[in-house]
Amino acid sequence: MGESAVLLRWGQTLDAALNATVHAAAHALRRAALPGIEDIAPAYASLLLRFDLDVWSARGTRDAFGALHEAVDPLLAATSASATLPSRELCVPVCYGGEHGPDLAEVARRAKLSQQALIALHCAPLYRVAMLGFAPGFPYLLGLDAALQMPRRAQPRVSVPAGSVAIGGAQTGIYPGALPGGWHLLGRTPWRLFDAAREPACLLQPGDGVRFTSISAEEFSASARDRP
Repeated sequence: MGESAVLLRWGQTLDAALNATVHAAAHALRRAALPGIEDIAPAYASLLLRFDLDVWSARGTRDAFGALHEAVDPLLAATSASATLPSRELCVPVCYGGEHGPDLAEVARRAKLSQQALIALHCAPLYRVAMLGFAPGFPYLLGLDAALQMPRRAQPRVSVPAGSVAIGGAQTGIYPGALPGGWHLLGRTPWRLFDAAREPACLLQPGDGVRFTSISAEEFSASARDRP
């Protein structure tokens, strides 16, 4: 991936076990604190390492990629996807339906569920943040019930409100800002997922566990005044 980055691949599919392996590898690499590693960015089935070319060019007699290979390989070989990794579990409040979830009724109709049954089904799983992508702070969440999986909208929206909780294909996610998007909007959270002035800027991190909880429009308005 250019002269100062390398992409490690484990596969090409959306698979929870595969993603767990990626996060275990990311954790092992962070814990090793190798010199000159500038960024470790996990995705669904791959991991991007950005490194300082000068630091790794000066290590040993091999080129930078060879030196990095020698340092990283033993760490990956010792990585276990079943290892217990440090992670958080966050309960994200969502106001479903109405102006905050304009696609809820249509999704319920297509899934042959009542709106309340759909909300309960969407709130039931413990989702896992597989990766951040598309826009800063956008979490791709694994764990969506098969009954709620459906193709993206035929007509994408030019602007989706910040905090919108949506489903697309086999995934659910949260729009961190006002963005174009083609996922089905079920509701909206008052939480601010991305704030460049905050440390860390992204509220959710890869590997985090996420549960959704349904709140009323009144609770949404009150929470919006005191959001994280």
